[in-house]
Amino acid sequence: MIHLVRNVLLFSTFLSLAACAASAPASTGTVAAPDTARKTTQAAPAEDLSRFRPVFTPPKAPTTAAAPTNRAPVTPTAHVNPQIEQRLRDQAYTNQNVKYAQGFRILAYVGLEREQAMAIRRSIISRYPEETDYLTFKQPVFRLWIGDYLTRLEAEQAMLRIRPLAPKAELEPAQVLLNKTSY
Repeated sequence: MIHLVRNVLLFSTFLSLAACAASAPASTGTVAAPDTARKTTQAAPAEDLSRFRPVFTPPKAPTTAAAPTNRAPVTPTAHVNPQIEQRLRDQAYTNQNVKYAQGFRILAYVGLEREQAMAIRRSIISRYPEETDYLTFKQPVFRLWIGDYLTRLEAEQAMLRIRPLAPKAELEPAQVLLNKTSY
């Protein structure tokens, strides 16, 4: 066992010496540092290449007079034909039936305690009565959602207002109710 340990130590010493010898400079004489300075002298071209360069003539200036500006504006007549008008009415009717859109809601509380969820809800509604709230319960977790926001920017602004009341609030994508009266 002692011979094995001694042989391992000798072998590792031999390998480290070999690695050091391989990384040493090849010659013992003085070696000049490589010159990394940029050479500023350029050799002149061997032949004249100007005959191959394209020559462009400058464009001529327009000599025509400007168009007269005293024309009367043309008013459009019948710019929507009956077929397009009918399609627009159909689209407006279809849009009236849309109640939901993809948007964002603020998840103000997730937890097991109903009283804490209700306390956060009361504090948010008392300060911001215009915000809608949704309290859901899937056993055993209560979730308090706040607001219906169509854009992330609106949701981020509302979350900045709500964050002091619900410090662990998160923004999550959700299907939100459209409020037709605000548009």
